[in-house]
Amino acid sequence: MPIPTRLYHYLEQRGTRYEVLAHARSRSSAETARSAQVPAHHLAKPVLLEDDEGCVMAVVPADRQVMVGTLARMLGRHDLHLADEARIAELFDDCDRGALPPVGMAWGLPTVVDDDLEQLDEVWMEGGDHERLLRLSHQAFHELMSGQPHGHICKPMAH
Repeated sequence: MPIPTRLYHYLEQRGTRYEVLAHARSRSSAETARSAQVPAHHLAKPVLLEDDEGCVMAVVPADRQVMVGTLARMLGRHDLHLADEARIAELFDDCDRGALPPVGMAWGLPTVVDDDLEQLDEVWMEGGDHERLLRLSHQAFHELMSGQPHGHICKPMAH
């Protein structure tokens, strides 16, 4: 399956340069990073949250978790919580479950990017299925996300 048409057009309209890397089928971002031999910190993971106002996508390194309270305060939204699988499947019906690209803007969603990702020389992201990753240079990722709010919105995973 090629990358979702909506994502392809969004990246093309912005002149975003990227490479596509095929990898062994995976079921989680950690498994994807291992399979593709990409440091988990360099894999941008989308986390979909929602409240009565609608959905918002937080984009954090795959080895981190979103600080929901911090994000909610940053956006002035008090009841943010993780979106359920049915909501995600409804919004991203052109993507495999669990393989969302961290480019919520292509689906009309407000997107907030963690500052850690802006420090990297390259960023990898899911391409809409469990067998492809997109690689963006620091500059390409920065330009793609430049219009989105940024902040320190994640912390290390609890073990």
